[in-house]
Amino acid sequence: MRDTRESRLLLILLVAVAFALITVDIKGGEDSPLGGARRAAASVLGPVERGAAGAVDPVAGYVRAIRDASTHQERLDQATRENAELRQRLASSDAATGRTKQLDEMLRTAGAGGYTVKAAQVIAIGPAQGFSWTITIDAGSDDGLTRDMTVINGQGLVGRITTVAPTTATVLLASDPGFTAGVRLEGNNEIGFAAGQGTGPMKIQLLNGRAQVKEGDRLVTFGSHSGRPFVPGVPVGKVVQVEATPGQLTKTIQVEPFVQFTRLDLVGVVVVPPRTDPRDAVLPPATAATAAAAPAPAAPAAAAPPTTTGGH
Repeated sequence: MRDTRESRLLLILLVAVAFALITVDIKGGEDSPLGGARRAAASVLGPVERGAAGAVDPVAGYVRAIRDASTHQERLDQATRENAELRQRLASSDAATGRTKQLDEMLRTAGAGGYTVKAAQVIAIGPAQGFSWTITIDAGSDDGLTRDMTVINGQGLVGRITTVAPTTATVLLASDPGFTAGVRLEGNNEIGFAAGQGTGPMKIQLLNGRAQVKEGDRLVTFGSHSGRPFVPGVPVGKVVQVEATPGQLTKTIQVEPFVQFTRLDLVGVVVVPPRTDPRDAVLPPATAATAAAAPAPAAPAAAAPPTTTGGH
């Protein structure tokens, strides 16, 4: 339609008629004279509207499903992150609790023996030297450590330092086949030499072939001159087998170590040896059966208070 005077007048007339009809329909309510026309239009246009809605609803539902799925995934991701953070906090708490317990046990051992120790954490396991059973700790010469220092934990003898760097050190474990240490039976003066056997018990040769020894007897380190490489009195293990060696000058026994070498975490390096030999004072209290069968021990020297030069 061209924009002419007649067309504009027609448009104005149609708008006026539309407003008039709307006014009449509103005022008439349910009795509106236009109700029949409205119902007729609804009957004609209703199927068209339903068809259009049926065509649009699947698309709208798909859009809603995508939106809801995105919301559910976000909630799932948030819950997963929260669970991971909670597990990490619990793991950190458990690790801190475990190390605190290890430190307490080690300090009790050091206090009973009069050892001054430097606490260190295991940061790597061997082999650092050939095929030796070794660990690496996070303390070194900068912390006052030197070669041939005794290494302990809360249970007993761990090993000795073999090499030292400024911030780390290598420890040869007592389980290594090349490891040797002088030991002494609890409650008497029977001495011998202990050697590691990997994952098996330690093998000990007692110098006295007629030494009275039985299963369950315990041993400690005999000690070295100036406490290098071993300070005296450190718990080593308990006897699990006595080999029959009639007529031999020495007696062979198998000893289960007190230390679990595959579960080392926090250790202590003895930087200052005890002033006196603690004898058997570092060993935990014996059971009633062990105490009844063991010879009367010599009176232990007074234990010095626990001392540490720091920890990691």
